[in-house]
Amino acid sequence: MNIASLILAAGKGTRMKSKLPKVLHKVGGKAMVERVLETVQSIGTNRDVVIVGFGGDAVQNYLGDRAEFVRQEEQNGTGHAVKMAQPVLGDYDGTILLLCGDTPLVTKESLEALLEEHKNSGAAATILTAHMPNPTGYGRIIRNEEGSVVRIVEQKDGKPEELAVQEVNTGMYAFDSQKLWPCLDQLSDDNAQGELYITDVVGILVNGGDKVSAYMTKDFEESLGVNSRLQLAEAEAILKHRKNVELMTAGVTIIDPANTYVAPEVTVGADTILHPGTILEGNTVIGERCEIGPHTRLTNVKVGNDTIIHFTYGHDCEVKDGVDVGPYVHLRPNTVLGNKVHVGNFVEVKNSNVGEGTKFPHLSYIGDSDVGSGVNIGCGTITVNYDGKVKHRTTIGDGAFVGCNSNLVAPVTVGNYSYVGAGSTITKNVPDKALAVGRSKQIVKENWVTDDTFKKK
Repeated sequence: MNIASLILAAGKGTRMKSKLPKVLHKVGGKAMVERVLETVQSIGTNRDVVIVGFGGDAVQNYLGDRAEFVRQEEQNGTGHAVKMAQPVLGDYDGTILLLCGDTPLVTKESLEALLEEHKNSGAAATILTAHMPNPTGYGRIIRNEEGSVVRIVEQKDGKPEELAVQEVNTGMYAFDSQKLWPCLDQLSDDNAQGELYITDVVGILVNGGDKVSAYMTKDFEESLGVNSRLQLAEAEAILKHRKNVELMTAGVTIIDPANTYVAPEVTVGADTILHPGTILEGNTVIGERCEIGPHTRLTNVKVGNDTIIHFTYGHDCEVKDGVDVGPYVHLRPNTVLGNKVHVGNFVEVKNSNVGEGTKFPHLSYIGDSDVGSGVNIGCGTITVNYDGKVKHRTTIGDGAFVGCNSNLVAPVTVGNYSYVGAGSTITKNVPDKALAVGRSKQIVKENWVTDDTFKKK
């Protein structure tokens, strides 16, 4: 089946009260329109077109080359928006899957079922519907006595008996491309909104003798559109709940699901425990038997097995097996912590490779460094990587011992199994198995404090 998606993303979303286009507001860490686009692409579309209007440049810049774009300069309803795509898709031979860019909860499974119904029924159009306990605000699906779809009635145009119907239009459709375009020329703005409704295409098709089918999604929440900050929060909560259920079903312990936030793209291994306040975002991957949190945020972080990370912010880095991190640690981009590394409280690591079994117990900054295995970094150690113009690297060999309150001024190498005395500032390379002490000689002046000193205070 040839499938092209057409995503409506031109609206301003005035109820959002935002300068940002509505569809760029994020749910689960991704813009709503991005979630919709990724969902349709997961079912194998061969063309994807996004209709943009308000903030169109921002939407186009965000999505980049992942879709084609059509401008709707004047927003005159959903029917008008679809007409804007005719010059681009008018010759397309196949199925056009129409969706809204503010419906981030729709699933791949529902769209596949919609397309299967469309194919098997031989309909000119198939509507994704839902049974809504409170259908206020949604278009109602009107069927005849045989149960066939005959039209869709919008909330503002419905009669009382029509508005009592609880089967609603989700705003998602599969159209036979060659049947769709002629109907658009027959649309009228003679309605309460004074706009061209895409929903009127259903009645036009039926009156012309074409079949219109419908597939009802099993979960009405998939149809929820986001038009306000309140609805944005509701969508976020639904997406979070889905993911938490998925993880717990797969063998992950979540101590407090209400206060654990895992993006849909994240993977977590079995027997891992997520403590309250954990936020896992982006392409984060957590291995098995880990403990994450409390109050830990990881974005695009790969974590191995049997690792503990608590009270930590990490992003764009890797933490391998059996590592212990935290509390109050910042792991910055391009950091790789090897197996069994220990990173203690108030430590920042940036753009560094750290070997197996190395320890940064507390109060250190390790930046732009290559640190070997079995290294001990004393409290207060700083790699001085920036000279005001260029960032230089520090190399610390296997088994080295760096004493407390030391400064390693890059570029510099501390050799294998060497020692740096506490309080040293190291500016020259240290050979293997050497001791380096870089501090001034201590001077003691006895009886320097006199009774007069205290009288002056």
